[in-house]
Amino acid sequence: MASQNIRLGPEILATAITAITVALASAGWAATASDFDAAYRAAAQREQQAGALRNQWTPTEAALKAAQKAADMKDYDQAVVLAHQAEALANASIKQAEEQNALWRNAVVK
Repeated sequence: MASQNIRLGPEILATAITAITVALASAGWAATASDFDAAYRAAAQREQQAGALRNQWTPTEAALKAAQKAADMKDYDQAVVLAHQAEALANASIKQAEEQNALWRNAVVK
């Protein structure tokens, strides 16, 4: 049996992260400012890497801004969810850039 690659789009990945975070919150887990800081730093770092590849997405930037706004309002649960969404989007943009670079190299006539 041949193996198949399953690709998850950024929307599916972001939805899964949100669902996990909501499940944790409903189970009594409450995010803290340090949880937000860690999630935001990770997302911002990945977004910086996407920028180095010249493939930043505006939804990632919007998610980062929304996460910061939620944190400013002390809604750390929502802030962490949004930071994780931003990280998922940044990861997807990095993957897209890497795939496009590989396709471009393979398409060039040698």
